[in-house]
Amino acid sequence: MESIGMSRNFWEGKRVFITGHTGFKGGWLALWLADMQAEVHGYALAPLTEPNFFAACGVEKRVASSTLEDIRNTEALSLALKQAQPEIVLHLAAQPLVRYSYQSPVETYEVNVMGTINLLEAVRGISSVKAVVNVTTDKCYENREWIWPYREDEALGGHDPYSNSKGCSELVTMAYRKSFLAPAGIHVASARAGNVIGGGDWSQDRLLPDFFRAVDARKKLIIRSPDAVRPWQHVLEPLSGYLMLAERLFVSGEKFSGAWNFGPEESDSQSVRWIVDRLCNKVEGSGWQLEKNVQPHEANTLRLDSSKAKSFLDWRPRWTLETALDKTLDWFKAWESGATIAGMSLKQIADYEGQ
Repeated sequence: MESIGMSRNFWEGKRVFITGHTGFKGGWLALWLADMQAEVHGYALAPLTEPNFFAACGVEKRVASSTLEDIRNTEALSLALKQAQPEIVLHLAAQPLVRYSYQSPVETYEVNVMGTINLLEAVRGISSVKAVVNVTTDKCYENREWIWPYREDEALGGHDPYSNSKGCSELVTMAYRKSFLAPAGIHVASARAGNVIGGGDWSQDRLLPDFFRAVDARKKLIIRSPDAVRPWQHVLEPLSGYLMLAERLFVSGEKFSGAWNFGPEESDSQSVRWIVDRLCNKVEGSGWQLEKNVQPHEANTLRLDSSKAKSFLDWRPRWTLETALDKTLDWFKAWESGATIAGMSLKQIADYEGQ
């Protein structure tokens, strides 16, 4: 495989269908693509939090169409795809929370497994589609609690319903690619990223949103697993990987199909304690304390090996974890000050591209 970078010119005028465009990662991705003059069509539930990145940045006004529907609604999904006639499909719609998956396992499997099947089944009937990227998670691996980063050929698994459902989504993607999509000339890949952070994430049970909520409430942040290690990265890092991957699938085809990791440098796989201590040093009046109640199982150690993406896509992390934290803090400070947050977000995109 030849190596490449990312081209803004490639995306100009491309018809792109994004599921999950009202979410945190999907909102940033839709904004970025619209800024590159792509014709963006979004399909997702209405934003699940208030406030949210989608509304804060006026993403709906920047995309060609925005369908607020459930990925489990096969008729609505098929109709939206037929109307958009996309060339590239980026699948981000998901139930993305580990702890919520313990409360609602059936919904988690319906959205993350059947939602993927619904999308790939609908794509089979759209002749315009040339490339599909299914965004899953670093948690799709069978976690063995070892110190080594996971590579794309490691066993899939997952202890909790969220992680397991994403492993299932990976298997579904593989089967549809081999059985239906590759023979039809539709090139399909899956993408596994780390724990993303960045401005505009107000999700429940995520470390940085919980930190900002605690600061606003003038309370200490309650931490469940201070020594858990995760591959932290700014949201723009994996999004740049998805864009590079989709471009290569479109241009060069099947040899770029399969699974890809987009994680941080190994030195940026840090503990929760490391993150919150640095946040507390940067934000006056903040602090944290340990959760006393017994919590559901979550993996303790998780790292990603992104050698494949570095070698064949010429993708690599551009911002250190310290920079990612600073960019996230800058975004939320701008939000609290009443600044034009879409402009702030586009500036961060431009800063990232300029690295």
